[in-house]
Amino acid sequence: MIIRYAVEHAITPGSRDGSALLAAAGAFFLAILVNRVASYMQQSVIGKMVEVVLFDIRRAMFGHLQKVSLSFMDQTEVGRLMSRLQGDVSSIQEFLETSVLSVGDIALLFGIIFVMLWLDLSLGLLTLSVLPVLFIVRMSWLPSARNAFMAATETNSATNGALAEAIHGVRAVQSMDRQQINFLLYDDKAHANLKTQLTAAKYAQVMVPIVDTLTGLAMAGIVLGGSKVLNDRIDVGVTIAFLFYIQRFFDPIRSLTLQYSVMQRAMASGKRLTEVLDLDIEIHDKPDAKALSPQMDGSVEFRNVTFGYDPKHPVLKNISLKVSPGETVALVGPTGSGKSSAIALVHRFYDVQRGQVLVGGYDVRDLTQESLGRQVAMVLQEPFLFTGTIFDNIRYHRTDVRRDQVIEAAKAVGAHDFIVSLAGGYDAPLGERGGNLSLGQRQLISFARALVADAKILVLDEATANIDSYTEMLIQKALTKLLEGRTGLVIAHRLATIRNADRIIVLQNGEVIETGNHDQLMAMGGLYFKLYNLNYASFDDLPEEQLDITAKGGQT
Repeated sequence: MIIRYAVEHAITPGSRDGSALLAAAGAFFLAILVNRVASYMQQSVIGKMVEVVLFDIRRAMFGHLQKVSLSFMDQTEVGRLMSRLQGDVSSIQEFLETSVLSVGDIALLFGIIFVMLWLDLSLGLLTLSVLPVLFIVRMSWLPSARNAFMAATETNSATNGALAEAIHGVRAVQSMDRQQINFLLYDDKAHANLKTQLTAAKYAQVMVPIVDTLTGLAMAGIVLGGSKVLNDRIDVGVTIAFLFYIQRFFDPIRSLTLQYSVMQRAMASGKRLTEVLDLDIEIHDKPDAKALSPQMDGSVEFRNVTFGYDPKHPVLKNISLKVSPGETVALVGPTGSGKSSAIALVHRFYDVQRGQVLVGGYDVRDLTQESLGRQVAMVLQEPFLFTGTIFDNIRYHRTDVRRDQVIEAAKAVGAHDFIVSLAGGYDAPLGERGGNLSLGQRQLISFARALVADAKILVLDEATANIDSYTEMLIQKALTKLLEGRTGLVIAHRLATIRNADRIIVLQNGEVIETGNHDQLMAMGGLYFKLYNLNYASFDDLPEEQLDITAKGGQT
């Protein structure tokens, strides 16, 4: 409009007005100034808004993943989840950074349409005649483009999953000389990702040349319509303004087309993010859930418990057992007999299909998970240490304990000597998963962590399975200290770990086949007796045919 004014009042013959030219120049300067100030304010607001939204998304994803059921985590690759937390969030970021700009493009587009129709209705309609073609092309493009962007996102996630798995298992890969095979497997995923990304890029770019072609057609139409100028039916300034408006008219369309591709990627990523955020939290507190008192007696009871990760295939079948306060009970049996599943139910990592699991006389489903977690401490076969200091790892369960309590716990389990020998002592930093410590040292720290937790119930899940004899001796001494005044649930294969238990429960195929202390089980002559007399180091070492024979004998 400013150019039209300048042409009609300061440039065309017979209308050479210097003041009009100065006025046009001043209007141009003012328009540029307003545009710069508005753009700066827009970028500032958008930048802050985007960062806050991304912060909220990341917090929501992290918080939700801490609560989702373990059955989901068991079935999901870590790399795929990381891809959602990183790659998909980045796609959302790209969209958010451009989405507000698209609002400005839409406003500009409608403003130009209004002005063109106001300047000259016939030329305006001639320009808009290309839009139906654009609309038809877009409608045919949309479904294929959406599928292409979703496929690209999925293959990218699969590639990241394979990459994460290879990094986590690099020791196993190198020890078995699997580098070349793993590379070929990863190469297949990477090529599949390349193919889908190229397809998505093709769909993202195909609209731009179409828009450029339509721009040229519209401008050609205006030039052909310039015969109206020769017939004095339209001013030269209006024609020139129209040519500029047509160029500006297709600029936001081109920009919106590119942003639409970004939006499609963001929609694919948003769908994957909401799939995680919408996951049902299967284990949750009842509205009237009770807090388990620290003064509870520490008893554990299974009443006719049936449980399976797949309800159609139960792992535990109508199990009933009771652990008295302060009693140490060992659960033994072949792999797949249901030992670890029973332990997981005590902490309520899963809910039973039938029956009840009681802690302190209360059904675990009637208790708050937080209070239950405070009273059940677990030491697992593969201790997980977190990045940070040894001090922070020992007090991970309770961050309110003092340094002297941490040191006392480490001394009690035999970890103090090796800790003080490290550079930095208790403030020595640990690598990822405690990789700069031996497995035995990591296990001793996990025992110290359990002692500091001061829980009424201590669960040991194969805590001595992968350690040397000397460390096992230290842990046997630590166990004596740990179990003082506590209820102990111990899963172990080694006889040295379990023979001193108050009671031993032998499981097979999800059923209790024997129960009693060491001497009683030896007198029964069943599966436990067979294992002991054959001098097997572990139940897993017993041949399958022997398991069948002894199981039948134990059930008679």
